[in-house]
Amino acid sequence: MAAASSPDKPSRSVFLGVDVGTGSARAGLFDKKGKLLGLSSSPIQIWKDGAFVEQSSTDIWLAVCAAVKAACSKAKVAPTEVQGLGFAATCSLVAVDSDSSPVSVSLSGDSRRNVIVWMDHRAVEQAERINSSKSPVLEYCGGAVSPEMEPPKLLWVKENLQESWSMVFRWMDLSDWLSYRATGDDTRSLCTTVCKWTYLGHAHMQHVNDNNSRDMEACGWDDDFWEEIGLGDLIEGHHAKIGRSVAFPGHPLGSGLTPTAAKELGLVPGIAVGTSLIDAHAGGVGVIESVLPSETEEHDKEAICNRMVLVCGTSTCHMAVSQKKLFIPGVWGPFWSAMVPEYWLTEGGQSATGALLDHIIESHAASTLLANRAASQDISVFELLNKMLETMTVEQNLSFVAALTEDVHVLPDFHGNRSPIADPKAKGVIYGLTLDTSEKQLALLYLAAVQGIAYGTRHIVEHCNANGHKINTLLACGGLSKNSIFMQEHADIIGCPIILPRESESVLLGAAILGAVATRKYHNLREAMQAMNAPGEVIHPSKDPKVKKYHDAKYKIFRGLYEQQLSYRSMIAQALS
Repeated sequence: MAAASSPDKPSRSVFLGVDVGTGSARAGLFDKKGKLLGLSSSPIQIWKDGAFVEQSSTDIWLAVCAAVKAACSKAKVAPTEVQGLGFAATCSLVAVDSDSSPVSVSLSGDSRRNVIVWMDHRAVEQAERINSSKSPVLEYCGGAVSPEMEPPKLLWVKENLQESWSMVFRWMDLSDWLSYRATGDDTRSLCTTVCKWTYLGHAHMQHVNDNNSRDMEACGWDDDFWEEIGLGDLIEGHHAKIGRSVAFPGHPLGSGLTPTAAKELGLVPGIAVGTSLIDAHAGGVGVIESVLPSETEEHDKEAICNRMVLVCGTSTCHMAVSQKKLFIPGVWGPFWSAMVPEYWLTEGGQSATGALLDHIIESHAASTLLANRAASQDISVFELLNKMLETMTVEQNLSFVAALTEDVHVLPDFHGNRSPIADPKAKGVIYGLTLDTSEKQLALLYLAAVQGIAYGTRHIVEHCNANGHKINTLLACGGLSKNSIFMQEHADIIGCPIILPRESESVLLGAAILGAVATRKYHNLREAMQAMNAPGEVIHPSKDPKVKKYHDAKYKIFRGLYEQQLSYRSMIAQALS
């Protein structure tokens, strides 16, 4: 493990973050101030069939290795310079046998397909049955599990794929599987277990200052819950299949990177690997301390509680922390130490945001024409649409862009409503359609969908504040945070300033921070966040009172679209009964 240049410390400390998203594995290298040195990505395979969405852990690991090697090459970082590594990933469910080989979770029987992707909705009926149990653990996930959480998916596999069920030796969240694949240590993260598995993290409150607790015996599982929902066999062997030990995010795992994994990744064996985070939560860690210096109160433990992080990608996650536990109907949590140690996490979410905008654009008659025009100008489709909207505002002599959608309203629940209504059966609504199939009409639909997403976030913020939060500042990261109209509409509609971080790759930074904490160069995660987070652009809401008045009116319509849907659902149910 000697450095190439000298037997002493490497010339600089570099931290590596790996983020496995829905479509790709990405790797990013950062210095000790959180500055991005280089990144790369590698695509991963996905199988979609209606509500079923599956991936392969073997394919994912190969993509991770390719991304890490390419990132190191691009950044001109030597393997000896990488001091720590952290993983973040979607909250997908991985199945492996006693040899750590894949076990199929697919009706196709394809053994490669051993990952049920986070967005898979096969287990809606199982989620309903679990929720009917009214188990006390449900209080800690907004009163109900989502079909995107792991217990319903586990129940589905047991009921539909009995052979696979009997073969599985470990059920793991994807980010935990990645750190296990890297270190051979089966310790699970408080982030994944608490947020997606109904684990009661606050059982570990007394361990928070125990820096030597490399891992802790898993004492937060509620055995009655697993028995009651028909998964009592997961209790066997001290919960061996779902996690015998847990650790705070960033805790060092095992003896670091194994020689096998190091060779595959092109790194040095033994480098520190931190306990993982779900990708959205890594985004929170990578951005929540990106505040202006005047707002940084080093000893003010309450300051961080006035912020909400929006992690905007295929879906959007809304993260806020508090010092006391807040039970908020329809919003996940409170999750103790699931993102920032010693704080309770509240997690709202919208299941389809980037995915919805892609759907609106790609299913429109003008989609191909628009894509060709964007390609000819060497800009993205979103940049072209944003330019078109600005031109249309001038042509129609309007004082602000948002007024273009006076006749078009969108309820964005095309993949159900995760928060704050928690209704997976909710449907999307587009009000104001005509026979027009032009590019301009597509631009209006796109803008109305952006606004619908922002009204959904306003609903979540208002609901959280009505239940004890004091959110007055938003921080945003993820792909959609790079979209100027998406961000400005959110600022105008919610009425809060939105801070963008200096480094736009916040999920990768959050993962790298886990690696930095694992090296013990920082006392704790919060100290590492403060050292490596930094603010960039601030987007302020419009000061024009007409803009506020307009959005207040559209927000009432937005809320009404769901109320109407409930009424129509009831009318049809009665007619069919």
